[in-house]
Amino acid sequence: MDRREFLSAAALAPFAGAAPDWAALDRTLKGRLVRPGDASYATAKRVFNVAFDNATPRAVAYCASAADVAACVGFARRHGLAVHPRSGGHSYAGWSTGSGLVVDVSQLKAVKLTGGLATVGAGAKLIDVYATLGRSGVSIPAGSCPTVGVAGLTLGGGIGVVARRYGLTIDVLKAVSLVTAGGKLITATAGSHPDLFWALRGGGGGNFGIATSFTYQTHPVQDVTVFTMRWPWSQAFAVVKKWQKWAPAAPDALWSNLHLSQDPGRSVSVTGLYLGSRSRCEALLKGFPPSTRTVKSLSYLQAMYFMAGCSTLEACHTGPRDRFSASSHFAYAEMSDATIRALIAQVGRAGRHTVLIDALGGAVGRVAPGATAFPHRKALFSLQYYAHFDGASAWVRSARDSMTPRLGRHAYVNYPDIALKDYKDQYYGANAARLAAVKKVYDPTGFFRHPQGV
Repeated sequence: MDRREFLSAAALAPFAGAAPDWAALDRTLKGRLVRPGDASYATAKRVFNVAFDNATPRAVAYCASAADVAACVGFARRHGLAVHPRSGGHSYAGWSTGSGLVVDVSQLKAVKLTGGLATVGAGAKLIDVYATLGRSGVSIPAGSCPTVGVAGLTLGGGIGVVARRYGLTIDVLKAVSLVTAGGKLITATAGSHPDLFWALRGGGGGNFGIATSFTYQTHPVQDVTVFTMRWPWSQAFAVVKKWQKWAPAAPDALWSNLHLSQDPGRSVSVTGLYLGSRSRCEALLKGFPPSTRTVKSLSYLQAMYFMAGCSTLEACHTGPRDRFSASSHFAYAEMSDATIRALIAQVGRAGRHTVLIDALGGAVGRVAPGATAFPHRKALFSLQYYAHFDGASAWVRSARDSMTPRLGRHAYVNYPDIALKDYKDQYYGANAARLAAVKKVYDPTGFFRHPQGV
């Protein structure tokens, strides 16, 4: 952002103390401001989770530059408006929307590669990051949901499908540019604003500023092997018992997740990705109970489509929205037989729901818990409780509450659960106090806030 842009962003200062002059903000923005009554408002205010369709923001600002973001922050600050940063709009708790000003960065989506470093706009969708970088033969470790925005994923840590080989998304992060509560654009790196850079690697979105771009170290890509194994429900106990020993201890090149599902029927499956040959992958899969099995070699990009559950770039962009409720745990030790049976019993209850268990270990676990704000480095795997439609929140609450005495009090900030009372301990553990100290430096008045802020 150059000086002229910042002066433009500051041009609204004479309106301080007056009723919000939305027309003045609109004139300042290079992007587009959508207000109630506009033809596109119903679409503009939507986020991924249909449960939040009743939100009525005062406006949605589609920011075309960092200066636009700064203008929105300044405008909201002067008029006492809440800001709701939005990248992909997938916030489980609905914090991508609200009653204030939605600051949408989806137009900041450029992906540029220079000397092995990828600079990615905060609004880029994961599938577009994969596709753009893949054309140059590189990628970054990231998640599988194709329309998740890179900002939300990164700021919370970034568990993904090659994490055991290359680490979390934050482990390859080199710089973050963001607009602070004071409307200033800064870039945090290991050498500049190092405490903030530490906090942005796992401290969660919406706490320290509005990110406008990220710079990542890339890794080269190659053809990979993907696989899916499916079993009847009667094999659930045997599969979970085998998987939890095998997946976190497998070679780093192999990542997998396990789904216990009642959606709509009961099923057990393991899906994964191996950064190597099909024959070697087949050998690594031995020892599971007999299954319906698919193993195939794909290009890296086709493998990302496969993990996302879509077959083309267009299809990855046009998947349906969902009405859901969710929560999470981390498992720091293998589950006992009784715990496995209790988990299976929860999934077997009536409803439409799934427990998704993602393998950790490998490169994720070789980083110290305090080296970044993400504290769950020693966990063997994460568990996500995900339910749809009527009764979803009741099932999630019951399932998680029943498992907490068995698994402990840990949760992933990228799957925020508004029912967690001790959320700071569960999301951040021993890192919570340092995060609060960084917050006081960069946002001393608490301008950026949500119900589970640091």
